[in-house]
Amino acid sequence: MSKSDTRRMVLAALTACEEKKAEDIRVLELDPADAAFTDFFLICSGANGRQNQAIAQEIELRLKREFGAYAHSVEGYRQAEWILLDYVDFVIHIFAVEQRAAYNIERLRKTANSVTLEELKKSLVEKVAAARKKTRKKTLPAKSAVSGAPPKTVKKTARTAKKAGAKAGIKLGTKAGARKAAKKRMPAAKPRKLEEKKASGTLRKKK
Repeated sequence: MSKSDTRRMVLAALTACEEKKAEDIRVLELDPADAAFTDFFLICSGANGRQNQAIAQEIELRLKREFGAYAHSVEGYRQAEWILLDYVDFVIHIFAVEQRAAYNIERLRKTANSVTLEELKKSLVEKVAAARKKTRKKTLPAKSAVSGAPPKTVKKTARTAKKAGAKAGIKLGTKAGARKAAKKRMPAAKPRKLEEKKASGTLRKKK
């Protein structure tokens, strides 16, 4: 799973926690050197066991509906004092207030970076914008250095012009072609000997 997909799922789980009135919600981005088994911890507290179970159910339902994702393992659901939902790339801890204070897993992960809801949203927006920009660069055709038009268009225009010139008997861009075209437009010259005979009166009509 990509880091962006993981962030989206963590954000969805966090939203589910807020909807079920979870308290003291925190997201920890773990240092890979410290904990290579997962990327994020989402930690929250509920007022009692029934609320903890409701939070866990809402998270599972939302991630299944929006991402088709299922928890790799679920622990502590029946006692509901510490429910753990393991999604491999992130792990969700839902505590009763007393158990959270007793275990204090935030303190055990001192190298982890605390991430707020706003920071999660901002990072996702930036990643989406960067991905779209990269996609646009790949799909845009290369432009001609002279005209700014794609090379295929330039070649097509040149071929069309060349064909039109060929029909008129002109080779584009040559003096010889211009002379050839001018010669074609001139009336055909009469034979020289015939003109001379007419001038001397030697040419007579046949009876």
